[in-house]
Amino acid sequence: MTESNNSPTKPTMSAMWSDGLGRAGIRSGQMLLVITLVSVILWAMTSVPLVMIPVTIALILASAISPLVRWLTAHRWPRALAVAASFVGILAVFGGVITGIVFLIRAQSKELAVKFTAGIEQLHQFLNNGPFKVSDEQLRSVADSIQRFFTSSSFGAEALTGARTVAEILAGLVLMVVILFFFLKDGEKIRNFLFGFLPAAHRGKAHLAAERSAVVLGGYVRGTALIAAVNGVIIGTMLAILGVPLALPLGVFVFIGGFIPIVGSTAAGTLAVGVALISNGPVTSLIVLAVLIAANQLEHHFLQPVLMGKVLSIHGLAILLALAIGTMLAGIVGALLAVPTAAVAWTAIKTWTGRGGTAPAGIGPSDETAA
Repeated sequence: MTESNNSPTKPTMSAMWSDGLGRAGIRSGQMLLVITLVSVILWAMTSVPLVMIPVTIALILASAISPLVRWLTAHRWPRALAVAASFVGILAVFGGVITGIVFLIRAQSKELAVKFTAGIEQLHQFLNNGPFKVSDEQLRSVADSIQRFFTSSSFGAEALTGARTVAEILAGLVLMVVILFFFLKDGEKIRNFLFGFLPAAHRGKAHLAAERSAVVLGGYVRGTALIAAVNGVIIGTMLAILGVPLALPLGVFVFIGGFIPIVGSTAAGTLAVGVALISNGPVTSLIVLAVLIAANQLEHHFLQPVLMGKVLSIHGLAILLALAIGTMLAGIVGALLAVPTAAVAWTAIKTWTGRGGTAPAGIGPSDETAA
């Protein structure tokens, strides 16, 4: 009796989920589950930025440095020595750049102060007599507003917040350095441990996705560094030729800004234009602005397609959306990490769905790749 009552129900339920609307409902439920999982992961990452940001930066740097470690190991260097040499080398480069910037700013501070005073006077005359005249009363009103802000309690609170931010940045740098060392030293062991939790049938595909992601990250960092270096050299050289103070530090800032796609080098170049305006006058700043625009055109129409086209197969709109999301979630650091994170996610999706080709023989837990 029970079977006769239930038998009509089974085909009815099966038909309900097998038609077009049923399949759409199943797919919608799957998408909601995936979106929920991604949201939980993003929430967890943004809840502990002091941990996740150093881990992400260390992972990106390890992917860029690991080819050097493999090259040294292939030339009969002991692995421990190859890791130590690469690790010390990257720290020496960063430390040397920061130290050089500090000494150059200190050495040119007096010259900059003199030119700053003269530039302010030129700017004052230009505002008084230019096409859009600004009176002294209006300028004094702006100056008074700025002075009131710097003497207000809100500025003091923001200064304390800035001091805490500096302390967090220093702590994050120390943590990043430690994590980077262990990624270079034990990247393969860490990866094998994490992938050991996956079903055996999926481990080969996970190792393939990790290897391809490491290649994408390494190529992205090296290509971006080369493009940023070209922009920094162009802007720094032009500033030096025009006699703008702090030409080398400003060129370095342009180089650093180049690691934030689309907007980073433009923002850093705007700082160079501002220094040129205050120290050397409007004509020099217009020349620097023209050179900045030409350098950006060179980057977008030649350097990016040649150096990054094969590494990042991502549309420009996807890059803009990734930048917007990263900036909203984690500010400047989020903008810095948004594009490589999106590139790795897209690489993993292509590998997992089989769109990136099949795994070559030999890829597995024994391969030596970055974490």
